[in-house]
Amino acid sequence: MVVREATTEDIPSLLDFQLKMALETENITLEISALTLGVHRLFKDPAKGRYYIAEENDEPIGCLMTTYEWSDWRNGTVLWIQSVYVAREQRGKGVYKEMYNHIKQLVSDDPDLRGIRLYVDKTNTGAQAVYKNLGMNGEHYTAYEWMKD
Repeated sequence: MVVREATTEDIPSLLDFQLKMALETENITLEISALTLGVHRLFKDPAKGRYYIAEENDEPIGCLMTTYEWSDWRNGTVLWIQSVYVAREQRGKGVYKEMYNHIKQLVSDDPDLRGIRLYVDKTNTGAQAVYKNLGMNGEHYTAYEWMKD
């Protein structure tokens, strides 16, 4: 298995994975044109974030996106992991663990990166168990949101 930064050639896989993730985790059918524009926009503006792909035998089997949060308390950037998806037939094989370890190594190697955060749906107990097993904790913060329709 290889984890690498995604390229524009990966956009079809990223779109497919995001559609499946939203439906599976939140029972939401994403509007494909908005999603397509959103994925393309990130590639056009890397300051928004980056996508990473896990692949096996040159076949994409998972993805995640990182975005940035400035922390004045830490005088550095915290990476947020978002848009995680692992192909159903690849689950339980350590795909997310490899992607997480890749991101963790990026943070460890860069003195300006201070840590990793993510959010997870309260009902997604399987993902919560995975994150906890990797040494993350959800005990410090609760996320709140307001989204414009």
